[in-house]
Amino acid sequence: MQFSTTWGQATRSTALCAIRGGRVLTPEGLIEADLLIADGRIAAIGGALPEDAAVLPAEGRLVLPGIVDIHGDAFERQVMPRPGTLFPLAIALAETDRQLVANGITTAFHGVTLSWEPGLRSPESAQAIVAALDALAPRLLADNRLHIRWETFALEAMDLVEGWLTRRPAPILAFNDHTTNRMAGGHTARQAARDAQRAGISEAEYTALCDAVWARRDEVPGAIQHLAQAAREAGAVLLAHDERSPAERSHFRALGAVTSEFPLTRDTAAAARAEGEHTVLGAPNVVRGGSHIGMLDAQPAVAEGLCTILASDYYYPAPLAAAFRLWREGS
Repeated sequence: MQFSTTWGQATRSTALCAIRGGRVLTPEGLIEADLLIADGRIAAIGGALPEDAAVLPAEGRLVLPGIVDIHGDAFERQVMPRPGTLFPLAIALAETDRQLVANGITTAFHGVTLSWEPGLRSPESAQAIVAALDALAPRLLADNRLHIRWETFALEAMDLVEGWLTRRPAPILAFNDHTTNRMAGGHTARQAARDAQRAGISEAEYTALCDAVWARRDEVPGAIQHLAQAAREAGAVLLAHDERSPAERSHFRALGAVTSEFPLTRDTAAAARAEGEHTVLGAPNVVRGGSHIGMLDAQPAVAEGLCTILASDYYYPAPLAAAFRLWREGS
């Protein structure tokens, strides 16, 4: 049977749910209305409720769309809450899923790092995390997807990255280069000690590994070009991470990465926006009132139109809290 025209073209279904009495966010703003969901999709806003719909009372509450988080790696703190202290992936990722939905995130692209470092961000660890997410998928509440954070000096991980590009739904591939900054003296002794501890090796071993990786730097540009082409052919979304200048933005744009993720300077973000491209900054940046490492301030960037996407980054409560802060302060 057909519902009345008030409910559009929705048809009778065993999967009808009505959210009743809440303040629903629409393109025109918040309105008090009932919301009908049929087979997991919004069927209508307002009107008489079908008698066979399950009803969820929402009086005094906001009814908001789920958040799509394109970059979040806070799951690492569930896997390794303290350096060298690992928990079973099934427990850690199930807890991550609960935190996601509790904070309004219904689609999460997990930033799984493929690095040349051993330990938590090694290719072996990344494979285990992805396999655990796949195995847990039927039990998880959020739509858990893959954001491949490929450290461009992790040359041994290229085959793994290329294989993952064929996954469906397609993953995000982000080009990350933290190695150049590290080798150019951009890391403090404290950061180096932290990275070595996360990798599970001594600082001396970590330094020697950095030197060995850096010695292969001439191979990196070709590797980036190869995986960029593979990603384009697979239909994966490409991001460039921590771009330092408009020239770097132009370079990655030519490779097909038309989104700048965490641009390090205002000029870089402006160069992306001038081309109609998206720019991603961290929602924690908004909530805390600035970058924790002194980079581009997200709230003014949003106000100026230089930031189009906020990601949870390292803190799942941040996107929802950031949205309300921006609304309160007129950004």
